[in-house]
Amino acid sequence: MPFKARVGLLVAVFFWSISYIATKVAVTAAPPLTVAGLRLIISALCFVIYYAVLGRWPKLPGRRHLTALFGLSLLGTGLHYGIQTIGLQYTTAANASIFATTGPIAIVLLAAVMGERVTLRKALGVALALAGVLVVQGIEMLTQFELGGHVKGDILVFISVFMWGVFTVFGKKVADEVGPEAMIGLTTIIGAVWMIPVSGVELAARSFPLASISPKAWLAIAFLGVTCSFLGPLLYFLALKHAEAQKVGVYLYAIPPLTYIFAAVLLGERIGANLIVGALLVLGGVYITERG
Repeated sequence: MPFKARVGLLVAVFFWSISYIATKVAVTAAPPLTVAGLRLIISALCFVIYYAVLGRWPKLPGRRHLTALFGLSLLGTGLHYGIQTIGLQYTTAANASIFATTGPIAIVLLAAVMGERVTLRKALGVALALAGVLVVQGIEMLTQFELGGHVKGDILVFISVFMWGVFTVFGKKVADEVGPEAMIGLTTIIGAVWMIPVSGVELAARSFPLASISPKAWLAIAFLGVTCSFLGPLLYFLALKHAEAQKVGVYLYAIPPLTYIFAAVLLGERIGANLIVGALLVLGGVYITERG
């Protein structure tokens, strides 16, 4: 994988590591599906500006690719963001963080079904990175995991994580045919279009005016749209152009360590030995998987 692709992946997972904080800020002032819809509208506008600046407008896809893009827009944009946001309202942070670790595993299994070879080195790398994430989370966080009382939220979070795995594997296949920039851009734009009426129905059902959203929440939504739904996916799929889905997906394990580091820098939380050891295990797992 080229060095630029590795840097791009790290930038993407850094944005995504902050997304949980931004989402919590946004949903305190706006309904969840509206937050998902607004962030997609912002990211869709960013892609339009991106194409205009580069002067490389994507070609209109044929019926087969258009059907695939519509399906991907469900898996990786509107439904993924909406279900995850709703799910986080009904489960604990500990449960959500545990289920989030299944993402790269789902990518490995789905990629294997799609024909990517799963070598022993790749499997060991993913396992090592997973162990690093669990070390970062620590015994205290892991012991807070509960199966009872949060079933609704747990199921929704797990579904959203699995959706991203499917989106990664099938999105790579479509991106190889139409180009990563066209695939992720058109997918986001389609997702924004069909999320507009969904958000409108939610606003009408709750009699919630957009004018009541606070400036702080708008800032959080703008951050989600520009970085987490535009730059992050763009960098992610540009990296998928140069590597297998399994090798790119394992980078998602860098999100928990980055989240902890971000909390330490901005919130003054202490960095413990578990973060250092876990981060090293994650980096080692990524290194081994890339060379598998």
